[in-house]
Amino acid sequence: MFSVALEVVFENTGPSRADSGSSGGGSDSAVAARDRLLRKISNEADLPTLGSSVSRVVQMTSSDDEAVRSLAHFILSDVALTQKILRIANTVTYRNASGTPVTTVSKAIFLLGFEVVKTTALAMLLVDRMSANHARSVRNELSHALCASIIGREMARRSNYKDAEEAAIAALFKNIGRLLVAAHEHDLYLRINKLVDSGTHSPSQASMQILGCSYEVLADAVLREWNMPEPIVASLSPLPGGVLKPSKTRQEWVQQVAAFSSAAARLIPGMNNPNQDAARKAVLARFGAAFQLDQAKLNQLFANVAQEAHALATNIELALQGEESEERVEAGSGAGAESPAGAGESTAKRKKDVIDLLGDLMLTVAEDPQPLQVTERHASGKPMNARDLLLAGVQDVTQMMASGRCKVNDLMLLVLETLYNSMGFRFATVCLKDLQTHQFRARISIGENNVERQEAFVFPAAPSRDLFHLALENDADLMISDATMQKIRELLPPWYRTQFPDARSFILLPLVVQKKQVGLFYADRMQAAPEGVPPDETALIKTLKGQILGALNTR
Repeated sequence: MFSVALEVVFENTGPSRADSGSSGGGSDSAVAARDRLLRKISNEADLPTLGSSVSRVVQMTSSDDEAVRSLAHFILSDVALTQKILRIANTVTYRNASGTPVTTVSKAIFLLGFEVVKTTALAMLLVDRMSANHARSVRNELSHALCASIIGREMARRSNYKDAEEAAIAALFKNIGRLLVAAHEHDLYLRINKLVDSGTHSPSQASMQILGCSYEVLADAVLREWNMPEPIVASLSPLPGGVLKPSKTRQEWVQQVAAFSSAAARLIPGMNNPNQDAARKAVLARFGAAFQLDQAKLNQLFANVAQEAHALATNIELALQGEESEERVEAGSGAGAESPAGAGESTAKRKKDVIDLLGDLMLTVAEDPQPLQVTERHASGKPMNARDLLLAGVQDVTQMMASGRCKVNDLMLLVLETLYNSMGFRFATVCLKDLQTHQFRARISIGENNVERQEAFVFPAAPSRDLFHLALENDADLMISDATMQKIRELLPPWYRTQFPDARSFILLPLVVQKKQVGLFYADRMQAAPEGVPPDETALIKTLKGQILGALNTR
């Protein structure tokens, strides 16, 4: 018989991967059951899209020069995701020392760190795409995944392994099998939980009996279907039972962190509950030697994770509550079902502990300043408080430059995002000179249909009597309030009139360094902007451009 407390901790010490029907072996019936379940899950309309998005984010790597730009583009393409990332960047947990609000995704990535934003975006994808299905059960699993990923991130910070942050992603997806079953086979999920709560089965054994394959095997198949990198998929396989020794390889370490993070995350909601002492000791007995943990270090880890998880869960609108116990009561109250003795009292106690914990956290976490919001807009789409938004952007760029650890491309993206948000443009790009093709070509862009418009934004570097070349030759910042005016249209080159026929107002900010034409900033709207750009806003825009020129001058 398994005790409930220990089984929660040791959920991954059941049958090995080969024994449970993984790609390395297993019975035909288990494989058939797995494939049947996979087909049903795959038929859900949102799942392929979710898998594609998850794979795209996971494969972004901080060692890639394009990584920050790619991650920022991905986040900016989703308004809800953008707002949540900015809210998180402005919480007390992450707020920068100056206390100035963070108004751009680029600054949020710089402030929070690439890997933090990356794993946070992955968690948000899961929450947004799956929380509507059987919300209570799914929220429990999402909450667990969220806590596990934060524990994985904490362990990565303490590691000397290269790219240790991969452990946070592995931890996030450790319970993906449970999550998918909760969302798409809810009745089976409740039956599995009932067996586990009875104390007669481990989660692996219960899922094998009900599904015909273990949660681990299901996760393996789904993540392979999503084209998840092999090291992450491999890191989710079960570990051998008993006390774990320090890892000998990075792959083994990630596997241990994923298992530890999942086990520890189950204890976070009741971390102040004395009744969990046995479970905490069990965690230490299994993982302590592997990670050089003692009780004091484990308690500190739990405290750090609980605070960060609360801040993150609040800002992605995921209640950090262990409601799973309610589902288990529901599973035991169906027709002909009998709850094990004392189960009602136990689940009620767990729920009370979680509510008490949430109350403690809410008392200790202060209210945080929020990023500047667009209040009202002109008919053109330009925010009424453009000056304040521009000023915040100037401060962000100044702070990034002062750090001495940002690249020119990152600064360009931040300035571009500031212009885009502050002035209400629909498309914005940085166009740079290509010395090989003798063309000016868009290199970084954000906004509506930015990929297609970036590809179309190409023009010859050879001098011409059009608005773009005139701006470059004279190093003149141009702010066009109505592009349909006859004198303006006569200066628009044919390629622009063809590719951007609906642009009614736009700006051109040439980048000229030591009399060399490097490129330009361009941004447009679909509406005319008769309100224009007053002197104070013009000065801030020129300051933003000047900051980029200063960075280019020092290269």
